[in-house]
Amino acid sequence: MSVLRFVWRAAGLLLWLIGGLLSTLLLFPVIGFSRRLWMIQNWSKGLLAICGVKVVVQGKPVLNGSVLWVSNHCSWLDIFVLDKVRATCFVAKSEIRKWPVIGWLVSGAGTVYIDRTHRHAIKGVSEQMNQRFVRSEAVGLFPEGTTSAGNEVKPFHASLFEAAIRVKVDIQPVALRYYQHGERSARFAFIGDQSLMANIWILLCSRGAMVECEFLDVLPAEHCVEVGRAVVATETWQQVHAAVVEKT
Repeated sequence: MSVLRFVWRAAGLLLWLIGGLLSTLLLFPVIGFSRRLWMIQNWSKGLLAICGVKVVVQGKPVLNGSVLWVSNHCSWLDIFVLDKVRATCFVAKSEIRKWPVIGWLVSGAGTVYIDRTHRHAIKGVSEQMNQRFVRSEAVGLFPEGTTSAGNEVKPFHASLFEAAIRVKVDIQPVALRYYQHGERSARFAFIGDQSLMANIWILLCSRGAMVECEFLDVLPAEHCVEVGRAVVATETWQQVHAAVVEKT
């Protein structure tokens, strides 16, 4: 049954990905900005449904105006989970650009890439983030800099918090928790030397996948300016850590 489930889901996912690529190539250049955001949000909803992933939203996400969402990072799915709540411009490692199909899609959706091997990468990324904030967008950041199995939260790197603090944008931490059949699970985490295709195989063969997406207390822009990026990184990490590690 798992193989049959994979075949049906893989066929649906392939068609959905092709539709997404055609949309970014043909429609995005000619439709308005708000319409593009609507399409990204609803396309992400469809992708998660095809993959059999249920998303449960908790807390009060900032749905209007500029905001920096900072989240723990478990999987390539994280991008689409947050996009389902609100179309979001993500800051992601440059390797994602090379992923087949998914990399092209997230690039077309306006992802900002950071190459940590380049000395001045942070400055360029910060400038691109500021452009998004000027357009009142939500920007998503995974400040751990890597993925984890979902049972821990690595320390947050503080450097990219500065872009939001400088232009006085609120910062909201987000906790992502993955489950299978109601139990916390690392099954869907994209970690270690696992290939993207191997991770997709596991996901599409599985049943009972669910993600809790909990939006935590907003750190107001005024507070962030007052305490600085290092303290903000620590405070957001503490909130996410408590929601991910201490909550069963």
